[in-house]
Amino acid sequence: MKKRKWMVLALTAALALETAACGGGSGASGGSGTEGGADSVEITNVSYDPTRELYEAYNQLFAEHWKETTGQEVSITQSHGGSGKQALEVANGLEADVVTLALEGDVQAVADAGLIEDGFTSEFDLDSSPYTSTIVFLVRSGNPKNIHDWDDLLGDDIGIITPNPKTSGGACWNYLAAWYYFEKQGQSEDEILENMKKIYENVVVLDSGARGATTSFVENQQGDVLLAWENEAFLSLQEYPGEYEIVIPSVSILCQPTVAVVDEVVDHRGTRDVAEEYLSYLYSKEAQEIEAQNFYRPSDQEVLADYTYDTDSKSITEIPEDGRWIISDIELTDIEHFGGWKEAKEKHFADGGLFDSIYEEQD
Repeated sequence: MKKRKWMVLALTAALALETAACGGGSGASGGSGTEGGADSVEITNVSYDPTRELYEAYNQLFAEHWKETTGQEVSITQSHGGSGKQALEVANGLEADVVTLALEGDVQAVADAGLIEDGFTSEFDLDSSPYTSTIVFLVRSGNPKNIHDWDDLLGDDIGIITPNPKTSGGACWNYLAAWYYFEKQGQSEDEILENMKKIYENVVVLDSGARGATTSFVENQQGDVLLAWENEAFLSLQEYPGEYEIVIPSVSILCQPTVAVVDEVVDHRGTRDVAEEYLSYLYSKEAQEIEAQNFYRPSDQEVLADYTYDTDSKSITEIPEDGRWIISDIELTDIEHFGGWKEAKEKHFADGGLFDSIYEEQD
């Protein structure tokens, strides 16, 4: 069976983190951070599950940029996992110079631990969200269960793969996109809750993160439909040609991953300059191209236009030869519709929130 290259990347990241824990990953050569004219510097980016390929490519680009700009070598250690779980790890002591997490609410959890200063969403452009995404369905070739929209997930014979909103940022986006669909049908909150309960009754595997969910669906052949980030779905088309197709639901949600410098860490390690530039450079044309090539929606409008196409089809069976993969004709709500992340988290995902009331009934 085919194995994704990210399995190797994950091992590499794990070994790198282990090395850092043993004393090899603190600051630059000699442990002096970027200050004092050190020849090299090391930083750690704690990110969420599906960004492995993106940051593998971006880190190489940034290392070249930093070397040309400062003359200094930089190495970047990556850590990946469910976004909520990653936020908790950083809050509990996993040393990160920057976090690039799936949603603002997870970065806020790190800020609530006293590690990130207030106002982090204003630190970089576009609410500190250099790229975006949305949620689509990945089904097996031919769409044997005829899944076309959110209400098709309610069938008794449908097996759904989605991560756990308690540990995965992508799972929170999945949940809210589904909620919005039923809301648009004019349903009351009680009716929406009944439909959400049915969706989670149909969940075959509730993985801790988005990449784990993709593995369950693609490699372990579980379920009939994967609720997925665009990049996860397109990577599956790319790596398993002819075996899967993407279904675009009638509505979805604009997913805005959030980036932030971990102030407490960079000030302690002397890595603020490189950490800030690492995130700022994500907005450069070169980086935006890499983001688009890795199936994230770039924020640069010129780059976005280069990868966007119009189509009436709601099914994608292969990546277009010209590389234009971003479908413009899709209605997207956003987190402001739910009152922002603070309100959405308290209502839906906090302990005792609506998700708990839905999923506890499955136990």
